[in-house]
Amino acid sequence: MNERPSRPRQGSGAGGAGRRQGRPPAPGGPARSTRMRPPAKAQARKQPQQSDNYDAHDPDGVRLQKLLASAGVGSRRACEVLITQGRVEVDGHVVRELGVRIDPSRQVVHVDGVRVQLDASRVYFALNKPLGVVSTMDDELGRPCLSDIVGQRSERLFHVGRLDADTDGLLLLTNDGELANRLQHPKYGVPKVYIASVPGPVGRDVGKTLRAGVELEDGTVAVDSFKLLDSAPGKAIVEVVLHEGRKHVVRRLLEAVGHPVLTLTRVQVGPVMLGETKPGRMRPLNSREVELLYAAAEL
Repeated sequence: MNERPSRPRQGSGAGGAGRRQGRPPAPGGPARSTRMRPPAKAQARKQPQQSDNYDAHDPDGVRLQKLLASAGVGSRRACEVLITQGRVEVDGHVVRELGVRIDPSRQVVHVDGVRVQLDASRVYFALNKPLGVVSTMDDELGRPCLSDIVGQRSERLFHVGRLDADTDGLLLLTNDGELANRLQHPKYGVPKVYIASVPGPVGRDVGKTLRAGVELEDGTVAVDSFKLLDSAPGKAIVEVVLHEGRKHVVRRLLEAVGHPVLTLTRVQVGPVMLGETKPGRMRPLNSREVELLYAAAEL
């Protein structure tokens, strides 16, 4: 069989934050290979079971190759090749039969070790939360909140983490509760990238101090990385990357090293970047971004 399966279209991927007005480059970039390859984290998954005792077939389900094609993995014919080559797992078991039907709402599918979301009821969004909006769906004080932006949607959406009212930028929204919980759990170490403006100049030792760890009132916190992006008389733009989720942690860290935050924007969560999404608007994540989020959450 000569037909080579294609992978989903590429969109925003992992990478550092951009330097244009505190925003990363727009999603996209050079075309990548069309062959589906698992991210490094996905390779750490438990090896699939080769046993023939497992029966994935659900007579009331949908053909596996049709679901894969609908999810953007490749053409239906290409997906058939993936199945017969033993590159598709259902619930952790390799499936090679083309007649298998599955229930996408309850069965988990991986291709080449990368999870493919087949349940059309699951939604994933990147929201650019504006300043002054609190990260809750219902605010008892009547302040502007997330429901003012997404309230028209029928799904019950969870926000992945929070942003202070005086911090703008990327907030992930989904009705996939398991993924949302994992992305917030410190065990999985999903990094968040922030761009902050602070009083300058910023000394050469600030990054070293932050990477070594700073003692705060609720314990020691260390950043994953720190960069000086730009500077002007009396002001500097810095990038802070960390996977901690404590309240006001970026502001407290920078204040502790003598650079209280003037403005703060989150531009990236794991592999998902804010890009050119305007304040108060949201965009659906593409299939590749969802795959990478699952890999980051080890699902």
